[in-house]
Amino acid sequence: MMESLDEFVAGHRDVLYLLLRHYTGLGRPFLLRSDLWDEFLAFCEAQGLEELVDSPLGRAIAGAQEAVIEAPWVYVALRPYVARWRYLRFHLEQVRHEEIGVSEFLAFKERQVEAPPPGTWVLELDLGPFNREFPKLHESRSIGRGVEFLNRRLSSQLFDELGRGDRRLLEFLRVHQYRGRQLMLNGRIHDVAGLRRAVRRAEELLASHRDDAGWDEVGHALQFLGFEPGWGRTVARMRETLGLLSDILEAPEPATLERFLGRVPMIFSIAILSPHGYFGQANVLGRPDTGGQVVYILDQVRALEREMRRRLEEQGLDIEPQILVVTRLIPEAEGTTCDQRIEPIVGTRNARILRVPFRGRDGEVIPHWISRFQIWPYLERFAADAERELLAELGGRPDLIIGNYSDGNLVATLLAQRLHVTLCTIAHALEKAKYLYADLYWRDNEPQYHFACQFTADLIAMNAADFIITSTYQEIAGRREQVGQYESYKAFTLPGLYRVVDGIDIFDPKFNIVSPGADPEVYFPYSDETRRLRALHPEIERLLYEPGLPDSRGVLAERGRPLLFTMARLDRIKNITGLVAWYAGCERLRALADLVVVAGHVDPARSDDEEERAEITRMHELMDRHGLDGNVRWLGLRLEKNLAGELYRYVADLHGAFVQPALFEAFGLTVIEAMASGLPTFATCYGGPLEIIEDGVSGFHIDPNHGERAAEIMADFFARCAAEPEHWRRVSEAALARVRARYTWALYAERMMTLARVYGFWKYVTNLERAETRRYLEMFYALQFRRLADFEPAQG
Repeated sequence: MMESLDEFVAGHRDVLYLLLRHYTGLGRPFLLRSDLWDEFLAFCEAQGLEELVDSPLGRAIAGAQEAVIEAPWVYVALRPYVARWRYLRFHLEQVRHEEIGVSEFLAFKERQVEAPPPGTWVLELDLGPFNREFPKLHESRSIGRGVEFLNRRLSSQLFDELGRGDRRLLEFLRVHQYRGRQLMLNGRIHDVAGLRRAVRRAEELLASHRDDAGWDEVGHALQFLGFEPGWGRTVARMRETLGLLSDILEAPEPATLERFLGRVPMIFSIAILSPHGYFGQANVLGRPDTGGQVVYILDQVRALEREMRRRLEEQGLDIEPQILVVTRLIPEAEGTTCDQRIEPIVGTRNARILRVPFRGRDGEVIPHWISRFQIWPYLERFAADAERELLAELGGRPDLIIGNYSDGNLVATLLAQRLHVTLCTIAHALEKAKYLYADLYWRDNEPQYHFACQFTADLIAMNAADFIITSTYQEIAGRREQVGQYESYKAFTLPGLYRVVDGIDIFDPKFNIVSPGADPEVYFPYSDETRRLRALHPEIERLLYEPGLPDSRGVLAERGRPLLFTMARLDRIKNITGLVAWYAGCERLRALADLVVVAGHVDPARSDDEEERAEITRMHELMDRHGLDGNVRWLGLRLEKNLAGELYRYVADLHGAFVQPALFEAFGLTVIEAMASGLPTFATCYGGPLEIIEDGVSGFHIDPNHGERAAEIMADFFARCAAEPEHWRRVSEAALARVRARYTWALYAERMMTLARVYGFWKYVTNLERAETRRYLEMFYALQFRRLADFEPAQG
């Protein structure tokens, strides 16, 4: 699209400049994509030029993400393709145009907010030069498949360098030990030629033994050849593993290399960082800063432990894997276990939560909960304390460190750099994508949100990570009409602080899509009668229908009607109050189904969170104004997991549906939970649910910016189900099939363990460690982040 700017403008000059003057006449310095498109449609209608909508000009406007206006100048950021950007400026009086660089575009943008004095030097962050020689993806469709690209590109490159790859592979196989016990290879193999001979002799030796024979029968002979435990529990498994190695030494192929590395015993312990919120296993969900991330990590731990144990067992090693979730110890735990240093994780053999307190400037323990936006001053000290506790608890350094959210990713980065351990980061949600102009007006937001700290921490962690896990493609690169969360860190500005001209490159092969699932022991189909928890139904009916229930509002006037169910934190982004407003304004929907809301507290005095209190007040106003108490049941409760799972199925029994109305959702665990229960689901089209749900087949997309239309879509569904009962069943079955095929924890854990091994291998044998980048980030941390984090946190 628009390969030649001059030719494009020449073909549309008159109407283009007329349109730009229309934009200028709006009197607004910033116009977003939706503003540009809506005003373009209005302009075409007013000018009688409707044919322009599907013209090259219309397609160019559709790709315009932002305009910055200061008459007579109009600066435009174009995104003609996913992750491809061009910056243009137009002078309306002189009728001239030119393409400009990102730095010039950002500087003009800054002027509209905080014009620096003439000649002021601005700090620019540009990480591009460090990565010029590093292999990169080229096609947007390949984004999020980094490990596949690395294996293809580096395996051929490395092993073609006159035996260098063979030699590095030999060195890699020699380094594996577990608490002083040598694994894989011993000192009898000195060079690649010796390794080839040893593999051939081992294959000949194993061919004479039965498939189910173990190390106790063949181990002595294999050790004499130069091999140690780790090749397999049975002779059959050993032969397979040695065969893979033989194929790699003969003619390496990416798939063979990945299969072989997946068997190498190199991950025995994992540290998972998640400092903020109330991290516990009971009585925590729904508390401030405590929601889906906790559920995600606990389910992740269970799946990873099972996968780690399976792989170790298959490789013939009787080693008990360890996983530690490192979080904050909160002495004022408010009825939770967050004041306990160590807590075993239910459903695991040897995984546990390790809690480390925050400490003040003088070393005093901070006793109370602190908002995730206010914890930055504590994290460096927390990282140092966590390192000591972690090493003592594990008896050595972990083999993999996983960070979660901005704060956990920063702490994980500090730990990984000190311990020289492979680092994986998971954002869960990047606040920059959730709050409009959070970067541009960072000074206004600083007292409450400290976005400057957060965005700086994000940049450091993203670039320091060995690999990054995302749940969806959308999270990285968005879609044609929407910028991805990570993509938004490519170029942005914090006026008066620093300007990012190349912050994160989403074509970097460190990005990998690994989607989580729902706990299969809790979230299973409503039709699975042998596992149904029917004993919980009286409690569920009490929650749904009993008048006067504490921390509830509304009494459903009629039992047995289909229920529209939602469950989330009660904050602005989750948009629960928006859903209630849509429901209130749609008479058809109110006539067809009742609404059940499980969110926040009903009494604002019970909430410690300012944003939640505002949403509680709005909920009451909506219910009062629209008389919703007979059609809406609002529960300010935290549901235990089994109760929540059976509630999904209870709603399915009534041929109801689940709705997730968020303004933006990075992934959407509740969407997966509902679909795994067989519940037809409506979910936001912004973020992960766009990929999870096949619209009209396994669920429905709704646009939270067009609530009236969203309500009509839900009403249409319930009306069709009433007239055609099989329709509900078709959508339900399609939802179940979608989850089974793509969103399970077993698939997640298998992929995660393979990625950790592959990136660990490439980090060892190449320059994936990126020492130059790391030193640059260390300087940025010391000179920028520390200064930003030097503030006195708000209390509570």
